[in-house]
Amino acid sequence: MLRCSTFGLHHRYRYRRLREIFLLLALSLCGVMLAACQRTPQVLPQQAYIWQRQWSPAVGNAMQASDQLVGGWRVLAAELSAQRQWKTAYPDWQALRATTHAIVMVVRLDGQTDSLDAATQTRIAALLARWRQQDVPVAGVEIDYDCPTSQLPVYRNFLVGLRQSLDRDTTLSITALPTWLSSPELNKLLAVADESVLQVHAVMNPRQGLFDAERAHAWLKAYAKQTAHPWRVALPSYGTRVSWDDNGRISAVESERPLLASGHASQELAASPTAVSAFLAQLDKDPSPGLIGVVWFRLPTEDDQRNWSLPTWQAVLARQPLKSAVTVEALPNAQAGLHDLTLHNIGNADSALPPVVRIDAASACDAADGINGYALEADAKGKYLRRTREGLLRAGYQRNIGWVRCQQQDIQLHVER
Repeated sequence: MLRCSTFGLHHRYRYRRLREIFLLLALSLCGVMLAACQRTPQVLPQQAYIWQRQWSPAVGNAMQASDQLVGGWRVLAAELSAQRQWKTAYPDWQALRATTHAIVMVVRLDGQTDSLDAATQTRIAALLARWRQQDVPVAGVEIDYDCPTSQLPVYRNFLVGLRQSLDRDTTLSITALPTWLSSPELNKLLAVADESVLQVHAVMNPRQGLFDAERAHAWLKAYAKQTAHPWRVALPSYGTRVSWDDNGRISAVESERPLLASGHASQELAASPTAVSAFLAQLDKDPSPGLIGVVWFRLPTEDDQRNWSLPTWQAVLARQPLKSAVTVEALPNAQAGLHDLTLHNIGNADSALPPVVRIDAASACDAADGINGYALEADAKGKYLRRTREGLLRAGYQRNIGWVRCQQQDIQLHVER
C-alpha cells in the first residue's frame, strides 16, 4: 500500500511540475508578445523635395543643416509648361555633390501639356546626362505629372518609352494622384515605374483645405492595393495663398514663388505641423503594405516664407514633441509714447497667429492700430487687435502687429485663443 501511495504522489507531483512549467512558458510567451506590441514604432525613412529653380545660399544652408535627418533628396531639374516651354533649374552643383545621399532628378510636366512624346523623352535623357556630367550622384529620375485620369493609358506608353531610354541602374519614379484610384488603368501604369510617390496634399478643392489626415489615410489604404512596387507618400510642410476671381474661379496660387496677380478674394492655406506630425506618428506605427518612406514637400529655407521654419521641420523629422509659445510685448518706439506691439514665438513649433491680442483697459492708451494681418477693434472690455487673415508665426520668429500710444510705460497685453 505504501508503494502504491508513493507512486501516486510521485505522479501527481510530476503533473503539477509539468503544469507549472507550461504556465511559465505561456506567461513568458505573453511577455514577449506584449513587449513586441509595446516596442517603439520604427521610423519610416524620409526624403525631401528641393523645389527652387534658382538656388540662393539659403537653399544650400538648409540642405546641409538637414542632411543627417533625411535619406535622400528629390531635386527639381526642369518644368515643361502647357505651352511646351522648358524652364530649367540651376542648382548649386557643389551642394549636390557634397551630400551623403543619392539624388533623384525630378522633371515637372504641366497637367495641361500634350507633349508626351519622344522629344520630351529625349529632353529628359539629356538633362540626366548633364547632371551626371556635373558629378551629381543621380540614382533616379522622377516624373511629376498631374495626368488627367482619362489619359493614363497615354501616360503609360510615354513611361514605357522613357524607361527604355534609361539604363538599368537608374530608378524611374512617378508621382501619383488620389483621383487615379478609381481608374482600372492605374495598376498598369504603376507597373511601369520602379516606384511611386502618392500625393496627399493640395489635391482637393482649395476651399476644403491643404491636407486632410482622415482622407489621406483612406487614400493610402486604397493605393496599397493598386501597386506591387515600393511606394512613398508625400507630406506637406508648406502653406499657400489661393485667389479667386469674381466668378469664383481660381485666378492664382501663390506658394514658394510670390505672384503679382491677385483675385477678388483670397485664402491662406497651411499644413499644421501638429496635425502632420500626428499623421506621421500613425504611419510609423502602422504603415500600409509596400510603403517604404515619406517624401517631404518641401525643404524649408530662410527665404521661403510660406513654409515651416527649419527648426519646426527638423523637430517633426526627428519625432520630437512640438511646443509653440507665442507671447506679445509692447516695445518702445523712437517716438515718445509710441510702442510697437510684437508677437514672439519662443517654442520649437510654428504656431497659428492668435485671433485676438487684447490691450488691458487699465492701460492709459489713447490711440492704437493694427498692421500685418491685424485690425483694431473695441468691445465692452476695451481695445483689441483682431486677426484679419490666417497664418503661421514661425518658431524663433517675431511679427509686428500694430502700435499703441500710451501715457505709461507698463502696457498690459495678453493673447486670446
